[in-house]
Amino acid sequence: MVRAKLDPVDPVDARALGAALVDLVLPGECAGCGVAVRPWCPACLAQVGPPTRPWLPGGPAVLAAGRYTGPLRAALLRYKERGRRDLAGALAWLLVPVLDEVAGPPRGSAVWLVPAPSRPAAARERGGDHVARLCRTLAAGRADVRVARPLRLARRTRDSVGLDAAQRAANLAGRVLVHPGALPGAGPGDRVLLVDDVVTTGATLRACRDALGGAGVPVAAAVVLCDAVRER
Repeated sequence: MVRAKLDPVDPVDARALGAALVDLVLPGECAGCGVAVRPWCPACLAQVGPPTRPWLPGGPAVLAAGRYTGPLRAALLRYKERGRRDLAGALAWLLVPVLDEVAGPPRGSAVWLVPAPSRPAAARERGGDHVARLCRTLAAGRADVRVARPLRLARRTRDSVGLDAAQRAANLAGRVLVHPGALPGAGPGDRVLLVDDVVTTGATLRACRDALGGAGVPVAAAVVLCDAVRER
């Protein structure tokens, strides 16, 4: 069995993680509109979801918390692009039922969350890897849920914004790298789930699934916050 090499949480992330969890039970502001209700006001929450199952030809099964629109889109952009790391808790809160549905009831085995990798430059600009932080928040306090970060993007991988489906696939071809020492454990019954913030064409999830599969780690499914797949 390959043991997972879990990335330590740095002090800044630890504080953000603690604040995110506290924010779930203390008064604060709605992640979607900023009114004094935490984590989501009723009006915004009514516009989030229901969960969707975007169809990705040749890709893994995916369950998303909701469509990439309205308050959910606004909250993700504030978290991802505008430095609102404290919103990790509110976004992870939306993923809890999604994770539970995909993973099924606890059965004595582990559920491994593997974040889709970000370009190093993008992660630096955002103050850290936002998807990995989301995974850690989602796994906090759950003995059966663990996080492993075996995936990295090769240098010169372009930003996918503005690329069509074929361009995204070409951009990632052979560029999702696996760190063998950080692979999730392969215990009997363990399930490995990919996690990403947005699914648009499925290129990232396919590339990550294929990279892990090539390293001998099968992916059971993917858990995603926002579904931006073009509706059929």
